[in-house]
Amino acid sequence: MKTATMPPLRVDPELRQAAEEVLHENESLSAFMESALREGVARRRLQREFVARGLESHAQARRDNDYFAADDVHAELESMLNAARKNR
Repeated sequence: MKTATMPPLRVDPELRQAAEEVLHENESLSAFMESALREGVARRRLQREFVARGLESHAQARRDNDYFAADDVHAELESMLNAARKNR
């Protein structure tokens, strides 16, 4: 597969310095930027999928008229959290 280039990125000198300060040994700024871009793309995809699942869940609840009271959900989550803490 051929590689492609990204547009040049203009940043404040302070941001460039901060990025250079956190580079791993033998890591280039370009490699760091590529890694950050890949992670950003993955995060945005996960966010998009999360929102799509939430919207579908909402639509299904409306179709089925099947809702849960927030207090009941909170109580169940609190119970799950307490059980997890107890089992540590």
